[in-house]
Amino acid sequence: MSEIPIKRIAIFGSTGSIGTQALDVIAANPDKFSAEVLTAHSNDELLIQQALKFNPNVVVIGDESRYAKVKQALASTDVKVFAGEKSLEEVAAMDCYDLMLAAIVGYAGLRPTLKAISHGKAIALANKETLVVAGDIIMRKAVENKVPVIPVDSEHSAIFQCLVGETRNRIEKIILTASGGPFLGRKPNYLVNVKREHALQHPNWTMGAKITIDSATLMNKGLEMIEAKWLFNMKPEQIQVVIHAQSIIHSMVQFEDGSIKAQMGLPDMKLPIQYALAFPRRIKNDFPRYDFKKINNLSFEEPDIKTFRNLALAQEALHKGGNLPCVMNAANEIAVYAFLKNRINFLDMTDAIEKTMQNIPFIEKPTLEEYFDSDGEARNFAADLIKL
Repeated sequence: MSEIPIKRIAIFGSTGSIGTQALDVIAANPDKFSAEVLTAHSNDELLIQQALKFNPNVVVIGDESRYAKVKQALASTDVKVFAGEKSLEEVAAMDCYDLMLAAIVGYAGLRPTLKAISHGKAIALANKETLVVAGDIIMRKAVENKVPVIPVDSEHSAIFQCLVGETRNRIEKIILTASGGPFLGRKPNYLVNVKREHALQHPNWTMGAKITIDSATLMNKGLEMIEAKWLFNMKPEQIQVVIHAQSIIHSMVQFEDGSIKAQMGLPDMKLPIQYALAFPRRIKNDFPRYDFKKINNLSFEEPDIKTFRNLALAQEALHKGGNLPCVMNAANEIAVYAFLKNRINFLDMTDAIEKTMQNIPFIEKPTLEEYFDSDGEARNFAADLIKL
């Protein structure tokens, strides 16, 4: 049997939670993967450390003011150093890698991912906002360029894994599980006084600040519903969310015969990251295992969308479509930023998102440029509203 060549990985967003865990997976499997491209927005210190350890072909620092520092630190290596947002797109088009791990947080990940797809690169997608903002265009381009889009999000990875071998079988619905975040069961009178540090204490997962706040508001699950629509070609009514506080079942697929397949495991992002990097193979690891001998209760309940209205807003955007998910996502990014800076309260985030969705003109079938314009308009409107 011939040797399987080493898969060359480009990690766009290498200093974030997903990027650092992906590098752990690569370090544990040097015979299977190499890190060829590493990018960071502003964390120059960690990017330099990563580059010295993994010796990639290219690094990009988004913040151009930090270019000289990174360049100087890597002067004794063969690593090529670039800076700026435009460089992210240019590097995405390079031939030095096989698969892009799209892990840049938020809307900023959209353009490099599009560029990679247009150059026939496989995508391991950890950035859900890319599909929320312009899912129709991304998935159409992926089909046109015969590019696989492999989800890294634990929920979408679970659905993807449940669907392997099921291509001829009709899906009745997909069921996304949600932990409920740190405020499960709480009511608005409690949430009024929630502070940044409370919202950042997720009970099950260790994640970056943005996604942790989205999890606390249930916006994360709303974004995942929209992402699932595009990834798996679902109608909105085929996507259900259930609260599963233990985060052991990562999501489920129900087929037309009523049978349900679930993917289970301990909450550890390294598993879906490794699955996406190695697909279609599964590779051995020493991650902790779920132990059925320990007494566990797995519980399921309906989400409280009256209290956590972000999920209701996302469901509205999912059903209406057009540029509304893009507008909602932009307003949410501004609102989360403001909350993390202690500029607004926890419940104010929802009000800002709702008002932005009501005020930005609706476009039923936007072009890519119209998506970019809608994103900018929504950000400006939300920022003015919050007085950033």
